[in-house]
Amino acid sequence: MLRRPQNLLVLLAWLLATGCQWDLVQTFAWGRMTVANAQTMPLTAAITRTFTPDNMCPVCRAVATAKQQQEQSRDAGVPGGRADGKILLVVSPAALVFAPVPVQHPWLEHGGMAAGASRAAPPLPPPRAA
Repeated sequence: MLRRPQNLLVLLAWLLATGCQWDLVQTFAWGRMTVANAQTMPLTAAITRTFTPDNMCPVCRAVATAKQQQEQSRDAGVPGGRADGKILLVVSPAALVFAPVPVQHPWLEHGGMAAGASRAAPPLPPPRAA
């Protein structure tokens, strides 16, 4: 029953950890800028003006600053600056060892014989109904 809310919370945490909130805010700002520019100029010119870096609105500047700060804080955790994208294993993992494990089941009797093994076999052919 709680599986769906847990999955939604994990998805939300993952999106926030990757910085998706800034992308959503940036999309909202672009939409607002396009609508504002389209009121005074043709749509194609409004879209072109929206996406030129010279005409950034205050929301776009705030998003750019926040993304830059998030990237710097991410780089601060890596010794020596930004990681090159390679993960080097310094210590090799221990070898897996497979060993037999004694299994004790409640239906097994002494010496590993199945319960009811001392019972007589059913009569052959099966008895017919009278």
